[in-house]
Amino acid sequence: MKTKEQGFALIELLVVVAIILVIAAISIPNLLRSKMEANEASAVATMRTLNTVAIVYSTLYGAYPVALTNLGPATTPSSTSADFVDSMLAKDPAIKSGYTFTWTAVTSSSGPIVGYTLVATPVTKGSTGQRGFFTDATGVIRSDPSGTATASSTPLS
Repeated sequence: MKTKEQGFALIELLVVVAIILVIAAISIPNLLRSKMEANEASAVATMRTLNTVAIVYSTLYGAYPVALTNLGPATTPSSTSADFVDSMLAKDPAIKSGYTFTWTAVTSSSGPIVGYTLVATPVTKGSTGQRGFFTDATGVIRSDPSGTATASSTPLS
């Protein structure tokens, strides 16, 4: 007596594997694009936070901070460690969510710091983010699809 074997044929398994590969090929680029968009949204939110913190710092200490390190954690807040941001952002340059944040103080001819520029660029363009961002003491956040934004870039709406 012959018994009929149960199971999948090789061709059936190959068809299933091919279907899985097609689904993966479609979904992985969408996942990477979503990750870049999330990084860009995080960069804009970080820039808004740093704009707000710069205004508070200026109100308390009479000038804008020299560097992001002046905004960092402290036991007793002062103009050199104001305790407004965590240790991740209290570096110059700071790296967060695939973006590098670079702070530059703007000084007047008499010496005090009268403004700042803040630039956010993707760590790896096309992988961690596509657009670059720029802001200054005006509080307007600007973006540029080339990855490097400046004061003349398009404002975010």
